[in-house]
Amino acid sequence: MSTILYARVSTADQTLAHQRTQAEAAGYSFDMVIADDGVSGVSVSLRDRPEGRRLFDVLRSGDTLVVRWVDRLGRNYADVTETIREFMRRGVVVKTIINAMTFDGATKDPVQMAVRDALIGFMAATAQAQAEATKEAQKAGIAHAKAAEGATKYKGRKPTFSREQFTRVAEMLAQGAGVSDVSKHTGLTRQTVYRIKDDPTGQAKALEAWGL
Repeated sequence: MSTILYARVSTADQTLAHQRTQAEAAGYSFDMVIADDGVSGVSVSLRDRPEGRRLFDVLRSGDTLVVRWVDRLGRNYADVTETIREFMRRGVVVKTIINAMTFDGATKDPVQMAVRDALIGFMAATAQAQAEATKEAQKAGIAHAKAAEGATKYKGRKPTFSREQFTRVAEMLAQGAGVSDVSKHTGLTRQTVYRIKDDPTGQAKALEAWGL
């Protein structure tokens, strides 16, 4: 049984080394590191990436796949959900560094399966929403630069929560926790929890717009 880190960067200001360092700081050690450099998670599915294909070839039942977050696997809802489910069907455990999430296909309990699948869907949808928000922000930035130099770009209300808090709120809500319990656990106000609950996609876009 092997522990494999998959890392991916798509731009020059990101580094593969940082993802490995972050994983090791979280207590992981690896038998293998597989990485794609300069590959988009939006337009290129995992199976179509040079090292992504290799990942499908090397993973075996009993292995553990570690990623910084599900967006390293991709930023397309259908691609990410199918990828994680394919790995689980093979007997691979998928773990994320951010929020220490675990996706394991071993459970046969229907409630646990429902919660797990809901989390996979939510995280995949969030990854796609953030990618779309980034794309829109880039378009707005270009238009802004062309329209008026020195004008202030309107980014909307700055979120009062971090990305980690956002993900934790989503995780607890998917597990059936009440708003008051989520508020107490995360330190966020009930109003903030309700905003995330009522409009997760919009709140994800706000995080991306503010670079949080």
